[in-house]
Amino acid sequence: MSRKIASHYALVDGHLERNIVVEVDDTRRIVAIEQHPNLDSCASVEFYPGILIPGMVNAHCHLELSYLRGAIAEGTGFAGFARAIGAVRNNYTTEERISAATKADAQMWEEGVEAVLDIANDELIMDVKSRSHIEYVTLFELFGLNTHNIDAHLAMAQRHARSTITPHSTYSLQDRIFKDTCKANNGVISVHMLESDDESELYHHRGSLAAWYERMGWECDFLDYGTPAKRIIASIEPDRRVLLVHGCKATTEDIRVLNKHFAHPATWVLCPESNRFISGTTPPVSLLRQMGAHLAIGTDSLSSARTLSIVDNLRQIADAPLEELLSWATIGGAKALNMDDRLGSLTLGKRPGLVVIKGADLHNMRLTEESFAHRIL
Repeated sequence: MSRKIASHYALVDGHLERNIVVEVDDTRRIVAIEQHPNLDSCASVEFYPGILIPGMVNAHCHLELSYLRGAIAEGTGFAGFARAIGAVRNNYTTEERISAATKADAQMWEEGVEAVLDIANDELIMDVKSRSHIEYVTLFELFGLNTHNIDAHLAMAQRHARSTITPHSTYSLQDRIFKDTCKANNGVISVHMLESDDESELYHHRGSLAAWYERMGWECDFLDYGTPAKRIIASIEPDRRVLLVHGCKATTEDIRVLNKHFAHPATWVLCPESNRFISGTTPPVSLLRQMGAHLAIGTDSLSSARTLSIVDNLRQIADAPLEELLSWATIGGAKALNMDDRLGSLTLGKRPGLVVIKGADLHNMRLTEESFAHRIL
């Protein structure tokens, strides 16, 4: 039995169109997309007030850290947040960690998330993800300046479908391990990138990150690259698919050299709620748009965000039209994860899921404090 679904607006080919009816069969496959001058005249149409979009893609999440919701104070700054994670993460039981991840996964599904690129440090919640309605890709993340080989992480990845390894960032792994990790990765590479000034300052032996490393007696063998962006292009082959997460302090030159290097343009994954929570920074959306960057949306973790809501993150981005924001959260993420053949858009033959955005200001086409996503299919 097929269903015909409509809303005030629908996101079709990157544009918000009126009077669209999407018909899906009992396997969730889109079998028809039609525009009608008068929806009242269409028989058997389910009408949902708001904006109809395909299921969203969370392009950066740490689901395993869901148990840390409320455990870390806001505004600690970048280095302070990293130290706080280390101080509290061992204070919870296995049951508490699994329960928190299970609840967060269910909430994401209800709020319209169809797929997630999830960052993991261990295998504790892999069963949660394997049972989920959401399609997960898991990247086991290597970090630590004293990490000397990739074997343990690679073994974890090999035990699970749709899993591989990735480096944490350009500041937390020595040079050989960073390159070995990228080479061993057999999917998309995701790197925390230019989240704060401390990352760039480290390459000039300045800033709180450099001071922390010095106090701990840790030395870095990669600072001669000069910038995080130059380290990326020297370490990752041009034909790889790469996600650059946060990018709050990315400059015109950073974006230019990275755009030029990769055959598949790197995707910049914005997590504005996490940036606000940790340090009060914002991603350079206007600059990224101006330079034609590919964009997607992530939520980071409940250790650094109030919720894992994609809509909450979109609401914090003021300098882009609503149809662009919704595209970044759908087809932008699907392309980044190489899933756009089946997810991310209202396209005949796809099974992207159907979601309605409620509570938007449809006169001014913007999200409001009352806006939220609700899964229809």
